[in-house]
Amino acid sequence: MRRHYPVEILHDKSNLVFIPEELQEKASLKKIAFGNHSSEADIHLQPSGKNIISLSSDLAQTLKFPDIKGPLHLFSDHDTLYLGPLVGIFTSGFTPFHIRPIGERSLFFGKLLSVSKSVGTLSFVFGQQHINWEKGTINGLFYQDNGWKSVEIPFPNVIYDRLPNRKSERQSVLKTAKERLQADYLIPWYNPGFFNKLDVYERLLQNDEAEKYLPETHSFVSFSEIERMLSDYGHVFIKPIHGSLGLGIHQIIYDKTDEYYYCRYRSTAGHNKLTRYKGLEALMKHVFNGRNLSRMIVQQGIHLHRYDQRTVDFRVHTNKNDEGKWVVTAMAAKVAGPGSVTTHINNGGAIKTIEEIFPDTDDQTQAVHALTSAALELSEALDQNMEGIIGEVGFDLGLDRKGKVWLFEANSKPGRSIFKHPKMKEFDFLTRKFSLAFSVFLTERVITKPEELFL
Repeated sequence: MRRHYPVEILHDKSNLVFIPEELQEKASLKKIAFGNHSSEADIHLQPSGKNIISLSSDLAQTLKFPDIKGPLHLFSDHDTLYLGPLVGIFTSGFTPFHIRPIGERSLFFGKLLSVSKSVGTLSFVFGQQHINWEKGTINGLFYQDNGWKSVEIPFPNVIYDRLPNRKSERQSVLKTAKERLQADYLIPWYNPGFFNKLDVYERLLQNDEAEKYLPETHSFVSFSEIERMLSDYGHVFIKPIHGSLGLGIHQIIYDKTDEYYYCRYRSTAGHNKLTRYKGLEALMKHVFNGRNLSRMIVQQGIHLHRYDQRTVDFRVHTNKNDEGKWVVTAMAAKVAGPGSVTTHINNGGAIKTIEEIFPDTDDQTQAVHALTSAALELSEALDQNMEGIIGEVGFDLGLDRKGKVWLFEANSKPGRSIFKHPKMKEFDFLTRKFSLAFSVFLTERVITKPEELFL
């Protein structure tokens, strides 16, 4: 990780900045910036040789630098020294309650902000209603030991998108705020939207490294297409293009022995169902009655690795680090619940560690290597083929009985159910840490090489 330093505010008004002695090449700079605020300043090396950044109180006031403890990085370009990163986390769903200002998600955001000090960022949560366009400031929500605190700060160096769902993403007032912050203020915005399953598949299909991980997938066209895939693979999955949390997924199985079609799915009442039909058309008309099939995809079924007679898939999180490089930050297995079509927790699934699934050391090593290689290659491919700045992905991967890796889904805003497992706490921390660490890379890039982000 890059070097960051504690910051203190001096109780004087002398327009001074003191920086660590090891940064002597930066002492000749004439300005200091924090977020989108800047000021001329007298920049000197720490007289005591301390590895600390000191700001006089008048400069702190001019820059709207909050009196919040924590280390930060120093960047430079031309005659300006940049103190940061100041990271805005954009979301919706705010409440008037001080203790839980973002409702049920307040705990998640509090945990996310708690890793800021370990990364060297100053991070806050905000929505469009917190923006003061005339002053170029935001009333950001900071999380400290004594709870939530609202502080007026400048527009940030970068923005991390944590909108909760597609509905919020489509709201015009939120879209307008996002477009204005990017276009008028050139603020990098990372993890900008939710992935469309079919769009992801079609784009990855053009990438030689990614194509080998893709099960055959089509938008719904005809019953004959499903019949052909059932003949080839024995079973298929029908999924909503914009679905999440395993909702709306159906498995269709053709048994050549009894010549019946079976459909496994979760009912609207929350029960796992298995129904039998003599023909595919009867199945489709009964199970999918009233549904818009044009919004569904049909995907090849895979004969997956099994644990305790239940199918297993794997959630692998990848993040970009503070050097802009993809790394795997979490890996866990998900075991399907009894009679369930998916491995999701809300369908009765269970989280297991890789060690629990593969007690044999050699099997474990092979599985981890295969899943890691696939996740990193797929992350690079998504980076190259999707719009916007991607900083994290949650992959649902499968291992078939021959050890081949398959991609089932890529999530731009991955859920965190796997971290409920007591042995996943370290991975929970890593995913949060790296989701903010990427902002360090973006901040340096937007300061020194903005053309690489905005061209």
